[in-house]
Formats: sequence, C-alpha cells, structure tokens
Amino acid sequence: MDIFKKLFTAVRGGTREIGEAIVDSQSMRIFEQEIEDAKKSLEEAKDGLTEVVARKMASERQYKALQTEIAENEGYAAKALDKGDETLALEVAGKIAELEANAAEIQGHINAYETHAETLKQQIHRAEQQIAEHERELTMVKTQESVHKATEAVTQSVTMNQSSLGSARESLERIKKKQQLRQDKVVAGEQLHAEFSGSELDKKLTDAGIKGEASKAEDVLARLKAKQNG
Repeated sequence: MDIFKKLFTAVRGGTREIGEAIVDSQSMRIFEQEIEDAKKSLEEAKDGLTEVVARKMASERQYKALQTEIAENEGYAAKALDKGDETLALEVAGKIAELEANAAEIQGHINAYETHAETLKQQIHRAEQQIAEHERELTMVKTQESVHKATEAVTQSVTMNQSSLGSARESLERIKKKQQLRQDKVVAGEQLHAEFSGSELDKKLTDAGIKGEASKAEDVLARLKAKQNG
C-alpha cells in the first residue's frame, strides 16, 4: 500500500510540474489574456455604472415631478382653506402626504444610486490604473524578452562563426597534411627510383671521389708518369 501511495504522490507531483512548466512557458500569453479579461470586465463595470446613473437620473425626474405635484396640491389645499372647506383641504392634505411618502422613497433610491455610482467610479478608476500599470509592465517584459532573444541570437551566431572558423582551420590543416603527404610521396618515389636504377649508387661513388671523370683523369696521369719513370 505504501508503494502505491508513493507512486500516486509521484504521479501527482509530476503532473503538477508539467502544469507549472506549461504555465511558465506561456506566462506572457497568459498575462496578456488576463489583461484583456480585465479590460472586458472593466467595460462591463462601465456599462453597469451607466445603467446606475441612468436609473438615478430617472428617479430624479420622478422626484422632481412629485415635488411639482406636491406644490400644486399644497396650493389646492390652501385655496380650500381660504374657502373654509376644511374637509376638502384635509383630503388634499392626505394626497400630499401620500405624494411626500413616494417622494421620500424615491429620494432613498436616488441616494442609493448615487452611493453605488460613486463606489463603481472608484473601483473603475482603480481598475484602470491597475490595467495601465500591467500594460506598462507587459511592454517592459516584451522589450526585455526581445533583448534576451536578440542576445541569444547574437551569441548563437558568434558561436556558430567560431565553430565555422575552427572547422575552416581544421580543413586547412588537413589540406596542408595532404599536400605534404603528396610531396613526401614524390620525394620517396624519386629516392626509390634512384636506388632501383643504380643512379643512387653512382651518385654516392661520385660524391666519394671513387667514380667519375676526375678519378679517370688521375688514373691516366699516374699511368703516364709511370711510363716516363720506367
């Protein structure tokens, strides 16, 4: 059982390492996608803010209309009182109270919309700053990556050139060795030819003064001297 547990743990560890390796290799692309996702969410937040502000504006219009209606009914109540019709004035006052209650409720909605809108504005502002910062960081990372790639390319090119130069030098040395070998073969061939034809021996005898024109002349001179003395 312990062996199976260890194997299972090893497999999980290997899977995690593979996953981390994939994430590392695609980190820049993932970062770019996260920025795009954040921008999309930001646009949705702005749409939400627009809707909240629009609802606030609609509520403000309702509130203004209610205030106008309240003022109008207050005028009616005042006229009823002027005429001594308190019953009618009380009825109008009841309507005014209802309108004021509606206005108070709508004012609460307006306040809520305003608070929500301010919160969204702050969140959107922070999100815009963060996205801008991430985009600056992404630009820097891309630039750094380009520099690294350029450096690697130059290094690889220099390495390849050095390898090519080394290979060229090796080729030159091989050519020189082949040329020297051919020259040695020519010299060796001449030496062997001289030995086999006897010319090498004649050369050695001549060089030693044993054989040659000079040796014959001396022999003739010695013979002539001997005849004269005899």
